[in-house]
Amino acid sequence: MDKLIPFVAEQWVLISALISCLLLLSFHEQRRAGKALTPQQVVNLVNQQGAVVIDLRDKAEFSKGHILDSVSLPFSKLEKEIADHAEKDKPLVLVCKMGQHSSAAGKKLGSLGYTQVNRLKGGISEWQIMQLPLVKK
Repeated sequence: MDKLIPFVAEQWVLISALISCLLLLSFHEQRRAGKALTPQQVVNLVNQQGAVVIDLRDKAEFSKGHILDSVSLPFSKLEKEIADHAEKDKPLVLVCKMGQHSSAAGKKLGSLGYTQVNRLKGGISEWQIMQLPLVKK
């Protein structure tokens, strides 16, 4: 630890370049996964542009509560069945339990040519925290 401070002081250009590269890499990876939207932004996107909401949770979790008119498409079946539910140029919103699977799914859909991929920040948990309605069946 004694040598860390003098090293940073002497090599501040290298340290700055490293931090900049890490920030740019992080930003780039987040953009590839799709834009993270708040629940209110999701509602606006669905109402104004007719976005398709894709729920990535399994059928049991989906039946406990899901966003109105969302499509149940578990993460494991995403690549095989996405073409049946969404067009490549139509806005998509990916929803999972806490927002982690939607990032990986967004990257996958981006590589398949889907151009308007978004994800619900915080997943269905954030939706519930905001006390927005869920359909249960």
